[in-house]
Amino acid sequence: MKPTGVTANLSVPDITAARDFYSDYLGLGIEAFNLGWVANFQSADGRAVIQLVTEDATSPVDSVISVHVGDQVEEAYAEAQRRGFEIVHPLTTEPWGVRRFFVRAPDGNVINIVSHDDDAAAE
Repeated sequence: MKPTGVTANLSVPDITAARDFYSDYLGLGIEAFNLGWVANFQSADGRAVIQLVTEDATSPVDSVISVHVGDQVEEAYAEAQRRGFEIVHPLTTEPWGVRRFFVRAPDGNVINIVSHDDDAAAE
């Protein structure tokens, strides 16, 4: 797998209430997207990125990071299964346009392995 990016996913009770701290104080003022339950905030140059998550819309658990893998998501899924890692959310094309799955790392952290439509262009 060749990650094209990694984004921290912070659990927050209310995205709107958290917005001022992350957007204004930390300078992550570009809201790339906001689906109500997850919002992505970035610095103006795109080098610093964070996602605020209240509760994942389709997975039974939240992830701590999102690892972007471009067009390698199927291969990453097969490799996770081959290695016997616990899949906590199956490989799915989500209604908001990403293809992803969640895998539990041996340390217990849940990782979102994801392919966005624009990931291939970033590779």
